[in-house]
Amino acid sequence: MKLQQLWYRANPWIWLLSPLSLLFWLVSHGRRALYSNGLLPRYRPDVPVIVVGNISVGGNGKTPLVIWLVEMLREAGYRPGIVSRGYGGQAKQYPLRVTPDVTARECGDEPKLMFERCQCPVAVDPDRRAAVKLLLSSGEVNIIVCDDGLQHYALARDIELVVLDGERRHGNGRLLPMGPLREGLWRLKRVDAVICNGGLAAVGEYPMQLKPEAPRPLDPDSQALPPQGEIDALAGIGYPPRFFKTLQLAGYRLRQTVSYADHQDYSATELQQQFAELPLLMTEKDAVKCRSFARDNWWYLPVSAELPRSFRDLILNKLKDNPYGARS
Repeated sequence: MKLQQLWYRANPWIWLLSPLSLLFWLVSHGRRALYSNGLLPRYRPDVPVIVVGNISVGGNGKTPLVIWLVEMLREAGYRPGIVSRGYGGQAKQYPLRVTPDVTARECGDEPKLMFERCQCPVAVDPDRRAAVKLLLSSGEVNIIVCDDGLQHYALARDIELVVLDGERRHGNGRLLPMGPLREGLWRLKRVDAVICNGGLAAVGEYPMQLKPEAPRPLDPDSQALPPQGEIDALAGIGYPPRFFKTLQLAGYRLRQTVSYADHQDYSATELQQQFAELPLLMTEKDAVKCRSFARDNWWYLPVSAELPRSFRDLILNKLKDNPYGARS
């Protein structure tokens, strides 16, 4: 049984990992304290910074929320840019500005997806400060949305947003490696908003639903008809069952469902052999890595986040009260 499976069910053997969880707490708490007390410097850009993150590992829905924020901010008159760690990317040097010629292998699958969906400036660097400075040097942006940067305390932020999976919630509520948490549940009381992706939102949380759109072919020149009935499905994300459930609710019959690790680097030969008959449906995050070798009956399913008006008002009101919040 995988360790991750133990995080979401009762199992006494997990306590064998308690010394490692204690060590994790000491390191993470000590690092956070160094930044909080000014013993390590924080970079404060002269534009507002919105951080989207989580306190648990695994896919919780951060990327759809980042895309929603960018679109909302643009409608409100801001010029947003996105910074990301670029997990899984293999760039030769950082910071890296994402352009149409930059591949997902170079910048990471999520930054490439966000660049294609949002059509806004995107920069990646494990040191988010350097990515922010690169975007600001262009003069194109007046607000930063930081993807998965809650624990990146070297970058000061004006708004903190936490996304949680509405079905899995916090698992057993333990810190790594005993449980899925990067920080304790106390951290949720110090953020500006908690967004519940699917499931039933608790009191004080903002519900988010991911609405699937019509399937789109990976090959823009494909003449294949949109998939119906029986299909194959592929997902290399933090929590693949969510994607497969979405397909089933949409009426598809899944002959085979294949899960890969998050940020999987795919083999063209392997996938072309495995998915050569039925139409294949994958996530948009997988599509940015498979487009160059896709068969004409391979499709991806875009999803868009839906959030209540009250959440939009919360963000805009906080920006209005922020000294860096003026639009231009």
